[in-house]
Amino acid sequence: MRPMNDTNPIEKTVDQEADAQGVVQRRIRSFVLRQGRLTKGQARALETALPKFGITYSPELLDLNARFNRADSKKILEIGFGMGETTARIAQTLPDCDFLAAEVHTPGVGALLKLIEESALTNIRVIQHDVVEVLQNMLADASLDGVHIFFPDPWHKKRHHKRRLIQAEFVELLCSKLKIGGYLHVATDWQEYAEWVLEVLSAEPQLQNTAESYAIKPDYRPLTKFENRGIKLGHGVWDLVFTKR
Repeated sequence: MRPMNDTNPIEKTVDQEADAQGVVQRRIRSFVLRQGRLTKGQARALETALPKFGITYSPELLDLNARFNRADSKKILEIGFGMGETTARIAQTLPDCDFLAAEVHTPGVGALLKLIEESALTNIRVIQHDVVEVLQNMLADASLDGVHIFFPDPWHKKRHHKRRLIQAEFVELLCSKLKIGGYLHVATDWQEYAEWVLEVLSAEPQLQNTAESYAIKPDYRPLTKFENRGIKLGHGVWDLVFTKR
């Protein structure tokens, strides 16, 4: 997640990786790693809460029921939770659901862990890693009841569209991890990106739109301070909710 209409400069987004033959491959990532500065509260939360609520990336299947200590709850993946306010509020609103929250930026991870401690939340686990690898290696097929992607970076310049998270291949990967009837909820404040997402999701044969085009904002998704500010300025926000057939 990013602040609404965030226009942070682009930093290094191409990693170099060597294949089995030692040939360097260039891998485009859909996120930018910014250093950021940790507050004292965030740093403290990383020390005290990460051991309790954090999950270390490992290329092995994750037992979600064991990690949340219950098997009768819906399991939701939150992708790119920013500073964690929305994730924490949704977890409070839906205590019968468990949330695996993925984010790459350390200040955001610390901020969410701080909120978890302050609100005594027990239904969030945090993983700081590239969500593509988490999906590919840690989550079993048909293990998720839902996926939330709120305000992903729109990469609004045309030459950067290839970096957008919502691409056909990624959506197909998400579908493989969703249960039949599970849902994918994307929200964005960029109309052109909303149109892009609608086109990509509509083209995936495993998904069905819950609305004719854009959905009414579900009650569980709170309005963020950035969203409220944007609404007052006349900016639009688009929610898209699709279910797996």
